Amino acid sequence: MIDALPSVPPVLLVLALLAAFAVAVIAIRIAIKLAVRVGIVAAVVLAALYAVGQLELLPGI
Repeated sequence: MIDALPSVPPVLLVLALLAAFAVAVIAIRIAIKLAVRVGIVAAVVLAALYAVGQLELLPGI
């Protein structure tokens, strides 16, 4: 695979690099959004457990 890279026109290499970068950026943005949503849900659940006094259900707390 690496042997074929020198024979590829530079324009195609640049386009492939741009496509890979775009895919990585989109994947990172989706991962950040998902992490924020999971964090918000976890905070709401913990606040609800704290409000009703049920935190002893969680191990280690």
